[in-house]
Amino acid sequence: MFYATGFHKAALMAAKPKPQLLHKIAGTAVESSPKRARTLSTQSSMKDAFAKYAEYLNNLNDKRERVVKASRDITMNSKKVIFQVHRISKQNKEEVLEKAEKDLADVTTRHVSRLVNELQGTDFWKLRRAYSPGVQEYVEAATLCKFCKTGTLLSLDEINAVLLPLSDPSLEPLQINNLDYILGLADLTGELMRLAIGRISDGELEFAKKICRFVRDIYRELTLLVPHMDDNSDMKMKMDTMLQSTMKIENACFSVHVRGSEYMPLLGSDDPGSFLSGVPDIEL
Repeated sequence: MFYATGFHKAALMAAKPKPQLLHKIAGTAVESSPKRARTLSTQSSMKDAFAKYAEYLNNLNDKRERVVKASRDITMNSKKVIFQVHRISKQNKEEVLEKAEKDLADVTTRHVSRLVNELQGTDFWKLRRAYSPGVQEYVEAATLCKFCKTGTLLSLDEINAVLLPLSDPSLEPLQINNLDYILGLADLTGELMRLAIGRISDGELEFAKKICRFVRDIYRELTLLVPHMDDNSDMKMKMDTMLQSTMKIENACFSVHVRGSEYMPLLGSDDPGSFLSGVPDIEL
C-alpha cells in the first residue's frame, strides 16, 4: 500500500511542471507574439512597396507612350521642313528658306516642347530609345536649314540653347546628347546628296561643290570618331550609307567638271534636266 501511494506521488510530481519550466513556457509564449506581429508588419510593408513600384511602372509606361507619340509628331513635321528645303532654286532661295525656318520654329514650339515637358528631370535617360528617332530627324532638319542659309554646321550647343527656354528652370533640362546629334548628322549627308544632285541639274555648280566639300569633311571627321564610340552599332550602319552619299556627290561633281564643257551652252537653260543630258548614270 505504501509502495502504491509513493508511486502515485512520484507520478504526480513528475506530471506537475516545475516553476522554472512554467516560467520558460510563459516566456516562450510572450516572445512568440511579437514575432508574429513583426511578420505581419513586414508583409504589409512589402505589399505597400510593391504597390508603389507598380504605380511607378504604370506611370512610366504611360509617359513612354506619350513620348513616342511626341517623337512621331516631331519626325513627321521635321520631314516636312526637309521637303520644303528641297524646293529651293536660284529664283526662290530666300523665300523657301524663310518658310522652312518658320516651319522649324513651329516644330520646336509645338512638338519639341511637349517632349521637353515630359522628359524634365532624369527621365530623358530612361526613355532615350523612345524619343531618339524624333530628335535625330529634328537635328537633321535644323542642320539642313542652317547649312543652306549660311553654309556652316549648326552645332550641338546651338541646338540645345534653343531648347533651354522650353524647360522648367527648377528641373534638369532636356539636352540632346552627342550620340543623337551625330546620328542626325549622318542622316543629313543623305539629304545634302539629294540637294547637290538637284543643284547640279539646275546649273548651280559652285553650290554643289560646296556641298561636296562639306559632306566630305563630315565623313572624314566621323570616320575618326566612330571607332572610339561605346554605343556605335547604329552609327556603323549609317557610316556605310554616308560613304555612298559622299561618293555619289563626288562622282556627280567630277563628271560635270570633266565633261561640263560639252554642255556649257545649256547652263542658261530653263530645263532642270538639260544640264545633265548625256552624262552617264553612276553606279557604285
